[in-house]
Amino acid sequence: MANQGSGQSQAQFNIVGEGTVFEGTLRAESNVNVSGRVVGKLIVNGRAVISKNGVVEGELRATNAAVGGTIEGEVYVDERLELESTAHVDGSIQTDRLVVEEGAVFTGTCKMGEAVTEKAVGSDDVAASTSKSSKSSSASGKPSSKKSSVDSGTATPESSGAKK
Repeated sequence: MANQGSGQSQAQFNIVGEGTVFEGTLRAESNVNVSGRVVGKLIVNGRAVISKNGVVEGELRATNAAVGGTIEGEVYVDERLELESTAHVDGSIQTDRLVVEEGAVFTGTCKMGEAVTEKAVGSDDVAASTSKSSKSSSASGKPSSKKSSVDSGTATPESSGAKK
């Protein structure tokens, strides 16, 4: 059911279905489920779900995200990023919190423990976040509740006191 009064329904889901290829910049003010392929930028003011068969080639920006498929490129998640056991990420990740399930594959760099420098939606110039990221500290917080099974990259299973 739609929420009354806010003008925006958080129950709305946008779908890039299996067999669909979207090229360009896809912006959404609510949740997005990708079972197909997005080539370009996926910018979500809500939760982005990349299903087991979903592929993003380019950039993902979201408030929260769950990845079960493949991402080749940059990932910016304001709050919580979940890499499910079937996830394959090749690129860079910047997120406040990261959960990595056993079996997930991540190759690249990761900065976590700080909020992403730009809002997921609302800025046409996303390059501004790169100039601010030089002030960011390295990934000192690691997931503390689950063991990380990262095949390569900079993430390690040790915990250094990250907050949930």
